[in-house]
Amino acid sequence: MRSLGPVLVVLAVITVLWYAAAVWLNSAWVYDQAVRAEAEPPSFGQLVPLTINQERPVLPTPHQVVSELVGSTFGMSITSKKSLVYHGWITVSATLLGFVMGTLLGIMLAVGIIHNRAMDLSVMPWAIASQTIPILAIAPMIIVVMNSMGVQGLVPKAIISAFLSFFPVLVGMVKGLRSPDHMQLDLLATYGATKSQTLWKLRLPASMPYLFTSLKVGIAASLVGAIVGELPTGAVKGLGARLLSGSYYGQTVQIWAALFAAALVAAGLVAIVSWVERGTLKRMGMAR
Repeated sequence: MRSLGPVLVVLAVITVLWYAAAVWLNSAWVYDQAVRAEAEPPSFGQLVPLTINQERPVLPTPHQVVSELVGSTFGMSITSKKSLVYHGWITVSATLLGFVMGTLLGIMLAVGIIHNRAMDLSVMPWAIASQTIPILAIAPMIIVVMNSMGVQGLVPKAIISAFLSFFPVLVGMVKGLRSPDHMQLDLLATYGATKSQTLWKLRLPASMPYLFTSLKVGIAASLVGAIVGELPTGAVKGLGARLLSGSYYGQTVQIWAALFAAALVAAGLVAIVSWVERGTLKRMGMAR
């Protein structure tokens, strides 16, 4: 309960500031309507209810976002094209596929880097350089190239997700695979262990904490990649599609609800990885 108190205080402060910002940003429309009607400007007591319940506000209020989020999630069939569950599953499917692809790529490159000096000197700089490319610039290129090859739908979005998720896994695994000290490595060498045996018996077990830390970052980045992959295609399905349609029709409440849905999905995916981490490390005797 002690740890819950500060969280609630911060949440309350954010909520108050959010409402204050909504009143300030949405008041311009109210004053404009008063000028058009040649009426007196509303008082503060009249201004507040007129700004926190607008149909298309500049900044939606928390209760509007929560209402839209709950209504779009629980208030309709999950097969409805307006359901956030429906759109969320489309995005999560691309996220998970891209996450698996990026994780496998990151692990394989990391294993190659620690065993091959040439890969260490060549692959890692290119991997770092790849992350300097804005994903919004490269996503349309990937979509166009894949479409020209006749590949559409889930795979192009998954590739974009993998592009974002492989790097944290690569960096974490390189660090983890190199974490055993020289004494441990020398001990296995005296037993005549091969590089493969050293990898499976020592390096991989030692890298598990680093791997799971990287996976938490990677799965969140993968979700971002899946959403970004939906934007340049004018998608009609997925959380990115909800952002696009809300932007097209000025439905700011819908946009914010989709953003919060994406945040909740990311939190859930990270929680699942954390749960797997606790079970795995406990089974390996590395955690209580």
